[in-house]
Amino acid sequence: MRQLLGPDEASLLFEALSGESPVSVRHNPLKPVTAMAGAEPVPWCGGACYLPSRPSFVLNPLWHAGAFYVQEASSMFLARAVAQIEGPMNRVLDLCAAPGGKSTLWRSLLPDDALLVANEPVAARAAVLAENLQKWGHENVVTTQAYPNQFAPFEGYFDVVAADVPCSGEGMFRKDDEAIAQWSPEVVEMCAARSRQIVADVWPSLRQGGYLVYSTCTFNARENEDNVRHICQTLGAEFVPIGLDTSWGVAATEWGYHFYPHRLRGEGFFLALLRKTSVSGQRLPRTKPLAAQKISQSWLREPQRFVGLALQPNVVSAVLRDVAPDVAMLYERLHVVHAGVTMAEQKGAKLIPQTPLALSRAMAPAAFEQCEISLDEAQNYLRRQALVMPPATARGYVVPTFEGMPLGFVNNLGSRANNLYPPQWRIRQA
Repeated sequence: MRQLLGPDEASLLFEALSGESPVSVRHNPLKPVTAMAGAEPVPWCGGACYLPSRPSFVLNPLWHAGAFYVQEASSMFLARAVAQIEGPMNRVLDLCAAPGGKSTLWRSLLPDDALLVANEPVAARAAVLAENLQKWGHENVVTTQAYPNQFAPFEGYFDVVAADVPCSGEGMFRKDDEAIAQWSPEVVEMCAARSRQIVADVWPSLRQGGYLVYSTCTFNARENEDNVRHICQTLGAEFVPIGLDTSWGVAATEWGYHFYPHRLRGEGFFLALLRKTSVSGQRLPRTKPLAAQKISQSWLREPQRFVGLALQPNVVSAVLRDVAPDVAMLYERLHVVHAGVTMAEQKGAKLIPQTPLALSRAMAPAAFEQCEISLDEAQNYLRRQALVMPPATARGYVVPTFEGMPLGFVNNLGSRANNLYPPQWRIRQA
């Protein structure tokens, strides 16, 4: 870092790494809520703000409802990169997407009819990614669990590929002692080589003229500028400048943009936007269409736009009709964790509504009675405890809400309401 920044500025960086990390969140435009007290805007991303201190997000029902996402401010610079992209963004792949901060931001930035494929190769992390995207509530998302080379057969399919590649994590030093313990020059070299391979593996799936968003949470040039230069010179791409305000404190280099914690309120982050100049094939695998499943028309705001697909045993998902062929193609060749809106579980002749439906904007507002509950009741609901609904509440499936925001479903039996919140999503904190 002394070589990169000079001794004086490097000393400022080292001092900043022993300080406190800022807290920032990004609001969901699909689920507007009242602004948080004391919030200050993140200058490079609309709808994002710094908080004066770190509250208990786990105990905030609005966080579980997908009204906002807790995301490190530097990584929200993605919004500025997306603003520079020209041409269609019909299909976007977020390749290394867990836990979902950038994927939820992508979903907020993309046109409504654009398909977002959010991918994570590790099963446990892919489950968390799917949870966060379903809570965000947009219906045009597919979560996959695959390795980068598994996307190679989708030649020229994606207009944009985002690769937030695994890195040595120098930007995590002031938040994670383990990141310091694991760091070494050898790890830097290993991560740099792995990142080059990841991009090379997925490169065929990006169309000619499409964009690669390359990012890391580390400082060094080996994993950042050197890799960007390698991609341009070896795979065939050109660097795309991103407009900056000098007051932000972002450090621009020939091959990308650095976020240093001594210059701005954020952690270590690097991003480069590249346009693919090399030739791409346009050959896609042949796919058999998936058999359509019956869906409850009255449960959806615009049922004519959806088709029912069984992507899991006894579970029906509502997928937009326009992207159903894309979902079928992904489903046939990759492990699809979730697609569209996970709508209902089939138990015999009964259809049991699933929590992602309540959290989705696709749900018809009048499909189920909604019942406002208190903070204590909402926290207990999210712990998956039984609730007692007010006497006038209808029997059957009811949507409990907190500050008007749907949280999921209960089956109201009168004397009690059975909690249908997913066990794997429940709060474990007392």
